[in-house]
Amino acid sequence: MALVYRTLAEVMADPFTFTPEQRARLDAMTEEEIERNALDDPDNPPATDEELARGVFARDVRLAREGAGLSQERFAAALGLPVATLRNWEQGRTNPDPAARALMRLVRHDPAHAFRVLAPEALLTPP
Repeated sequence: MALVYRTLAEVMADPFTFTPEQRARLDAMTEEEIERNALDDPDNPPATDEELARGVFARDVRLAREGAGLSQERFAAALGLPVATLRNWEQGRTNPDPAARALMRLVRHDPAHAFRVLAPEALLTPP
């Protein structure tokens, strides 16, 4: 199957839709059939436990940063991290150590307190 490149504007103007026959076939599938088909797809292997853990952590980091209302640059500065490390975390590219996971739990639970303790000056200076 060839790759087809489309701009967002093209996709929005002409989004993909299933034909009625395709929709009926999908609707008739059981959960077991759906899972079996997914597992049999060589182009889409199931995620490993490590990949799933990285994805959950990535989501938690992004939600913590967005919840604090900070850019990646300011969030990384407040935590004393290189921006590249934060980006790798947010994109699930790296598997963080237990200390990083604990830090993000703290920030997610009480960001104001965490930032007051970790780097109050980082929140006062412009990016």
